[in-house]
Order: sequence, then structure tokens, then C-alpha cells
Amino acid sequence: MHGQPHYTAGDLHLDYANPQAPKGGTLKQAGIGTFDNLNPFAIKGKAAEGLNLVYDRLMQRVWDEPFSLYPLIAEKIDVPEDRSSITFFLDKRAIFHDGSPITAEDVRFSYETLRDQGRPNMRRIYRLVDDVKIIDPLTIRFHFGEGYDRETVMILAMMPVLAKSWWKGKPFDSTTLDPPLLNGPYRITEVDPGRRIVYERVPDYWAKDLPVNKGHFNFDRIIYDYYRDDTVAFESFKSGDLDLRREMNAGKWATAYNFPALQKGEVKAEALSHGRPERVRALIFNTRRAPFDDRLVREALNLVLDFDWINKNLFHGQYQRITSFFPNAILAAQGTPSEEEQKLLAPFKDTLPAEVFGTAWHPVPGTDEKDRRASLRKADALLKKAGWVIQDGKRVNLKTGALFQFEILLDSPEDEKVALSFIRSLERLGIKASARPLDTAAFRGRIKDYDFDMMLYHWMNSLSPGSEQMLYWSCEAAKLPSRWNYPGMCEPAIDSLAQGIANAGTYDDLIAHTRALDRVMTWNYYTIPLYYAGKDYIASHASIRHPDIMPLYGAAIETWWTNPAP
Repeated sequence: MHGQPHYTAGDLHLDYANPQAPKGGTLKQAGIGTFDNLNPFAIKGKAAEGLNLVYDRLMQRVWDEPFSLYPLIAEKIDVPEDRSSITFFLDKRAIFHDGSPITAEDVRFSYETLRDQGRPNMRRIYRLVDDVKIIDPLTIRFHFGEGYDRETVMILAMMPVLAKSWWKGKPFDSTTLDPPLLNGPYRITEVDPGRRIVYERVPDYWAKDLPVNKGHFNFDRIIYDYYRDDTVAFESFKSGDLDLRREMNAGKWATAYNFPALQKGEVKAEALSHGRPERVRALIFNTRRAPFDDRLVREALNLVLDFDWINKNLFHGQYQRITSFFPNAILAAQGTPSEEEQKLLAPFKDTLPAEVFGTAWHPVPGTDEKDRRASLRKADALLKKAGWVIQDGKRVNLKTGALFQFEILLDSPEDEKVALSFIRSLERLGIKASARPLDTAAFRGRIKDYDFDMMLYHWMNSLSPGSEQMLYWSCEAAKLPSRWNYPGMCEPAIDSLAQGIANAGTYDDLIAHTRALDRVMTWNYYTIPLYYAGKDYIASHASIRHPDIMPLYGAAIETWWTNPAP
């Protein structure tokens, strides 16, 4: 996350929201599995869907800017040039749902509670505060100690505000199905544990007329009905029991959206473009283990994947190949390094692959059998150079005679078809691989300790990457359990560039850092990148409408509405 804070509301134009959208109606969607918690900020339990609707924050993001904040509970802020502190001046109109005022005491209580018992990302950032001072009932100042960076004030400004009067004396780090005292645009009106949760719009919501909320929160009721799996939820949508569905499977989007309600015009299906980074799905090497500690081996296996066959036969040509750790976004490396990127990369020139300083990484063509044979011949040459040769039709280590064999860890049976296609391609090079699908608990247990050879998994980035990049890619994260540096990458250049992202002074500076980082990571072949769509696949009842302009981050359902009944 990164950006410059906005100090007052100013004139905010939300082109992706329609302030004339009619209020009313119900929006019913699916939740998958179950839920057992109404506190989304605790570690334990599984939080219900939609809880973002009931908690207000000190300041609010908008979805057409990478990372700008606008007043919500905090009417204005004061931040010094070095960003070593932030003072919040609370809006005197800000209230909880029972009409009680939101005060600086509630803010301090929220900070202390989330610092000590909240989610790990909150604990990590909030612990950078070394002093908190309540100046008056509506003013509170936070000062940062060692380790803060330019985005720390931004993250703290997105803090949700809890009601001290309700939470004091109650266990925060355990599950609860009792609706707390809340302050957002909706309130919880019905809870059927694990089956259903209902939200109703607060008609006298204190912040409904703020610029940041223009055109938002148009449905009177929002309902999440829970289903045991997505297949059942899809059948329910087809029968008319649900109003809106986000489709995550491009293959299903291409083949399954031809049911009667859609053919009759009762349902519409739209592929809506966006500009946010897509999920980075990849086959991830564990470089802590041989033979994947060898870049030559990793490069060779990148040449083996037959993406064109996978896309055509498994996903009906709906996907594009990922070529970046920031796919579909301006942050991705493009062409040759800019002057700014060259300056960032220059100190590490002697330790980085020469390709980092050339054209951005792109997979070799693989559209026909001639291309495939050329790729496999190059892969074979790279493997032989790395000491892996063919004996009796099998790939073995020239020195030890060990077979080249490994396991691919999967967390979803749906991924098995992709893995099996890759395994068949590996057989042409004498490499033996196997796929092992695991349930969620077992999979997370294995990756927590980096107990895998290769796995099919993902990362998520935003348009405003920040300090989380060190958790994704740094040497420190590679050595600590339960971090997100799954490949175990450890390069001084990566550490320097990832740290620089959080401290970038301008968005242009941030882009230069991310593109330089992207070059280093892609040309080191830590993964075999897979696919992304670049669109939000959304099907909805024909009466549901949305603004003509989609925001940068994609479909913002909170700005959609339903036409009044005839």
C-alpha cells in the first residue's frame, strides 16, 4: 500500500458510483462452507461474509485510486513531513448504532485491542506506535518509533473503530455470534450460525452524506446464504434463489452459463474489465531443496509447461499467461528497464542474471508442436548443463545417479488437471513427478513449514504494494515459518527493492521499484507462472444495475442497485 494522505474531504468525484441510484430491494449472495464468528479482526474462527458493511474506519479508501484516503470517522488529520506521527480529529457527528458518540477513547481502545489481539498484519504495524496521546475527547495522536515507513500512517488511518463500551471485559481473541455494537452503513439483524447472515441498511447512518459514501450502500437488505460447496451454490443461483454470483472459474464461465434463466433474459452475465493486479497463480519451486536450488533447472522446467494446450483444453481459451508478479497492472515490468530502474538495479549487477537488465521476462512461444519440440530441446540442454542426464529413458543426476523426481502439492482437486498436464510434459524429458491434493488443513500445515517440493498456489498484490512485500520475498521471511516467501528466495537485490517499495516517496518511484523487483524475481525463475483473466465474471438478476464506469479495482458491488419493482 502506498500513497499520499488526504487531509480534508475536498471535492471527491466518484465516477464509478451513481448518486441517483434508487435505494431499496434485497441482494442475496452465497457464502461457501460455514462461519462461526462476527468479529473479522480476530484470529480464531471463520468470519461471516459481509462484515465490512458494519464497521467504519478512521479513513476510507476509494476504488478508483491506488491508495488515497478520505475522511470518515476522522474528519481531518495532521501528519508531519517525515510521517513520524498522525493526529486524528474525529467528526463530532460520528456515532455508533445506539446513538452514542465515537470518541478518542474508542479509538485508543481499538488500537490497543487490535495491537495485542488482532490479526497478525495489524499487530505488526500497530506495534510501531511508541506513544498515544488523547488531546481531547475528539482528538488523538499516535507517534511512531523505530521501524516505521511512509505507509505506516496510511495503514493506521484504516483502523476500524470498536465500541469500548461493548467490548470492554469481553474476550476479543475468541469467536462470538453476538452482534457487537457497530457503526457502519449496515447492521446485523439475523444470524443463523453457519447458514445465514442478514444485514439491513441503517436509514439514519451518520456518514451517508459524506463525499466518500456518495452513491454507495443502495440495497436495503444484503443476505448471505451458506452452501456446503460452490457447485451447490451455482445450482441455487441458476434456480433463482440468489441474485448475484462472482464466477472464479473461467472454464465454467465459458461452458456453464447457458441455463434457461439466462437464455430468457432473467439473468445477465458480464465480463467486466479492471486494472488491479490479478492473483499470481503459479507452480512454485521450493529452492530450499535440490534440485530446485539450481536456476538452470528452474529455467528448464519453465520451458516444459504447455500453457497453450492447458488454456485451450481446460479453460476454453479464457485465460492469459502470467508474465509478472503484478499481472494486469501498471506495476508489471515492461520492455527494457527505465533509467530509474537501472539506477535501482545497478548496485547488484554482478550478482544478478544478465537478462534482468534486458527485456522483461516473457515465456517462449508454444503454439504448435514445432515450438514445443524446440522448447523441450532447450530444456534438455539446460538440464544436462546442470548435471541431469538421460539414462535408460530416465533423467538422473550424473554424479549421484539419483532419479529426477518430485511431488506437486495441491490444495484443490480442480488444480489436478493442470498438474497432470505438466506431469505428462515432464515425462517427455524423463522426469517423474506426482500430484498430491490435500485438504485445506493438511495443505496449510505443509506450507507453513515449507514442507514441499513444488506446489500450485498463489499470491495477491494490490495497486499499492508496501511493507507486505518484505513478508512475501525477503530473506528473513524465507527463514521464518508461516510467512509467504514460499520459494525461499533470498537475494540482496530483492530485499533492497522490496524495502524501497514501502519507503517510496512518489507513485512513480514506487512503480520503478516494483518493476525492478519484478525483473529480478521473474528472471530468477522462482515459479512457473500460470494464468489470469483480467476480468471480473459476474452474473446477476436482470433487475440489478451498476454504473457504466468500472473503477480501477474492479466491480464495487456496494455501488450497485436494483431497479424498483414495476
